[in-house]
Amino acid sequence: MVSEQRLFSPDSEPVQSGHFTRRDFLGRAAALGLGATALASILSSCGTTALGAGKTHLTYWHLLGGGDGERMLEMVQKYQQANQDVDLEAVTLSWGTPYYTKLAMAAAGGRPPDVAILHMSRLPMYAGSGLLEPFDLSALASNNISQENFVAPVWQKAHYNNQLYAVPLDTHPLVMYYNIDVCQKAGLLDSTGKLLPFQGEDDVLNAFREAKKASGNLGISFPVGDPSSCWRVFCALYGQLDGPYFSADGKDFILDEDKATRVLDFLLRMSKEVGSTTADYAGSVALFSSGKAGFHWNGEWEVTTYQTQKTNFDMTLYPNIFGGQQTWADSHALVLPRQNAVDSQRRALSIKFISELLKNSQIWAQGGHIPTYLPVATSGEYQKLTPQSHYAEEAKHVVYDPSVWFAGAASEMETQAGAAFQAVIGGHLTPKQGVKQFRDAMIKQLKTPTPF
Repeated sequence: MVSEQRLFSPDSEPVQSGHFTRRDFLGRAAALGLGATALASILSSCGTTALGAGKTHLTYWHLLGGGDGERMLEMVQKYQQANQDVDLEAVTLSWGTPYYTKLAMAAAGGRPPDVAILHMSRLPMYAGSGLLEPFDLSALASNNISQENFVAPVWQKAHYNNQLYAVPLDTHPLVMYYNIDVCQKAGLLDSTGKLLPFQGEDDVLNAFREAKKASGNLGISFPVGDPSSCWRVFCALYGQLDGPYFSADGKDFILDEDKATRVLDFLLRMSKEVGSTTADYAGSVALFSSGKAGFHWNGEWEVTTYQTQKTNFDMTLYPNIFGGQQTWADSHALVLPRQNAVDSQRRALSIKFISELLKNSQIWAQGGHIPTYLPVATSGEYQKLTPQSHYAEEAKHVVYDPSVWFAGAASEMETQAGAAFQAVIGGHLTPKQGVKQFRDAMIKQLKTPTPF
């Protein structure tokens, strides 16, 4: 039998000591801006865990929509077909802040799902706030999940205070798309039809100039009107310069202003000379799919968009512009939100569920995300998956968001940084002014109390 877990309510205290009190729960709900309606939504999402006849009930939360949602559904269905003794309830919640707020408050109340998806860039806040439980390495190993099954940078990022708090499902990096027809006309392909190598500021800009001539419009498109995209591009290039953000203890902002200014100088020059200073996300994607831009910088998740539109394209690693192959990336990871009381049977089934998602991640890879589970990533089946396998090496060069509580997917850091850099590319601020705006915003965030 699955042990009964009491729903945390404002009228009672948690059963276990060491967990949040009623005052903590309500106060932190207020800190996140949740009113009565939002709290009701959280609690209803947690619900009571009704059991099918003779089945153990597991709950799984994620924020995946569109093509990702469809592929996750397929993976969940494969699990259900193979595990008839488990009543798995998979719940899809709204992407971004709504999801992360609900997940945090459910864990704070001691009534979260058994398993949840978390962007790894969000791990420092959730693990550091006591909202997640570390994995038992022996339990993972018994399900063929261990360090040697993952590339080092991704496995390392899954830790907090030397404990494993996440099992990464994928790496989704910033990559470079190229239009084969435009690049062929521009003389940028070799005899096999692959992109000729180029690196460094001048070589990259020269290649984009040739592509601009061939396309008759732009050499490069990326979503300059989207703050998140501006942050990702800056993060990649600043990472190639090994630029720091915060001190080791996370208390001081130590941005190298010269390196940051150099990155923004390049992006402004590139956008003016061979790109666009105004294209929003959808416009940037449309410019590339229609052949009006020879190259495109974006996350690999647009691969199915261009395949559906039958664009003649390929994909490759993000270019080495400042002396390194680093690129921005994040990962979808599987985590164990903190429970008031852990039921050993459900926990064992949760680990097995996570392992089966990893083993079926060839399905996940079709949407562009690089599978982190090496038995899949190194398989012949994945190597035949094109163009997805053409940038698989990117997983070794990833730069994640800084490890501070206000960083990560759909975070305040992403919003503030992206807005400052977007203003530079749009011509509203100079690169130095953009760096100053970014610095001021980050210092303000450092002075803001954490919500947990």
